[in-house]
Amino acid sequence: MKQARKWLPIAAALMLLPQAALAQKGGGKKPAAPTPAPAGADIELDAPATPAPAAGAPAAGGEIDATPAPGAAALTGGTAPGAMAGGICDIDPSACPKESDLGKAANKAVNAEVYAVQQIYALRYHRLELKPYWGFTLNDQFVSHPGPGLDINFYITNVLAIGLNGNFYGGLNQDSDFNFEVRRSARVATPLNEYREGANLNFTYVPIYGKFAGFSKFIFHYDAYLVGGVGFIDTRPIPVIDPDNRNFSFKQKLDFDVGIGLRIFFNRWFAINLEIRDYIYDEQLENTCVASQASPTVSCNGSTDPTNQSTWYGPSSITNNVQAQLGISVFLPFSWEYRLPK
Repeated sequence: MKQARKWLPIAAALMLLPQAALAQKGGGKKPAAPTPAPAGADIELDAPATPAPAAGAPAAGGEIDATPAPGAAALTGGTAPGAMAGGICDIDPSACPKESDLGKAANKAVNAEVYAVQQIYALRYHRLELKPYWGFTLNDQFVSHPGPGLDINFYITNVLAIGLNGNFYGGLNQDSDFNFEVRRSARVATPLNEYREGANLNFTYVPIYGKFAGFSKFIFHYDAYLVGGVGFIDTRPIPVIDPDNRNFSFKQKLDFDVGIGLRIFFNRWFAINLEIRDYIYDEQLENTCVASQASPTVSCNGSTDPTNQSTWYGPSSITNNVQAQLGISVFLPFSWEYRLPK
């Protein structure tokens, strides 16, 4: 039993000797680097790494391999075997321009003044706008109030202006044929009024500015604006209920105006504009009641005298004079210089 214990360490040492010899065999040489794959070739991940033969070394069978080593093509200016020559033109020839296409592109005129973000075509800052126009009524089917007008605006900023506008209606009010025929046939009349003039102090705000293409070749610049203000309007009733005894005089009334407009520029200082403006004021129309001295029971406002002016006017009511205004805009000065270059 004691002899067996002595032989066990010796047997274990004999078993470890071959493993130590195998681990030290090779003298500490580093493994060879794998051969790089040729350019454009597929890489096989499962293939064993084989050392690349030296350039000019004899291949198997004793013959000299004249194929240059990978990377030699880059040094000599040649193309390595398996590498794809050229670029996108070799892969897809249709993607490359032909010589004839290059010639056409070279002769094509180039507009060097086109920028991705352009400056405002028509500046309004510190410019004076003169806007003559013609206005006509939109919301009165019995009488129309056409007439010329003038709007003068000075732009404090590029989007905000202060100005004055005036309208002249004298002698241009037109009673409709429908109203006249109804009065004559049915003896029923609708109170009417007429205007002589009006003026307002306004503020204009331009929130929208843009451009659009027209006639397939022109580019038009436009802006849309809001306007509002306060002023007066000179009006009087038209005597249609009792024209024999009544004769009204013009009276000035306080009015407020609001509107919206569109302006289209043809150049940097000339434009056409279309505007819808509502003039709101308190109007007192003709009284539909006619006093008669022949019939004492028929009285108006407590009077039977038809010449009493207190019987001529009826109750007052809020009146909206909605009119369209079509005109042109001229901006002064005609030209300017931008503060910053393009």
